[in-house]
Amino acid sequence: MRRVALLAALALSACAITPPANPQDTFWANLSAHCGKAYPGKLASDEAADADFKGRPMLMHVRSCSENEIRIPFHVGPKDADGKWDRSRTWVITRTTTGLRLKHDHRHEDGSEDRLTQYGGDTATAGTATAQAFPVDAESIALFRREGRDVSVTNVWEVEISDSSAANPRFVYVLRRTGANARFFRVEFDLSTTMVAPPPWGG
Repeated sequence: MRRVALLAALALSACAITPPANPQDTFWANLSAHCGKAYPGKLASDEAADADFKGRPMLMHVRSCSENEIRIPFHVGPKDADGKWDRSRTWVITRTTTGLRLKHDHRHEDGSEDRLTQYGGDTATAGTATAQAFPVDAESIALFRREGRDVSVTNVWEVEISDSSAANPRFVYVLRRTGANARFFRVEFDLSTTMVAPPPWGG
């Protein structure tokens, strides 16, 4: 009788164990926690192809969040005080039936779409609670080839977001490219300092 009671108790205990969290759900929650806030950033890589970004102020804004979509405008400041900000870029992260998707929404100042827009990719693995990778998808490869951007067909984008316990919280966006056209572009944003952000172009 005691053995039966012990087995029953063990069975109940096993049922009460909380399964490990899906890292993509935790990643989504970590990012959503910043909804409505904007943060300053800067170029953190040092490749000749990105010389135009060097020294320019940057801003990322977790502008809108819903159950299945987070929109993050990426603003790039002028090289000098008299210049204009480039507010053409928005990173769009969505949930899919198999994981997460990152797309790049590029607009002109009048709000119309750029010819090179809505490109990106889906996660191929579960990633971690603080980092997700998005290999280029077939639709984007076709777009790149159509627009003469064959160098981009091996793109992998990465997004990192610190959890609430991080001593120096950051949001990081990375572009990696392999092969003969290898590329590494990285921008980092300080999540400990909030800023005011205007809407993106077309936003």
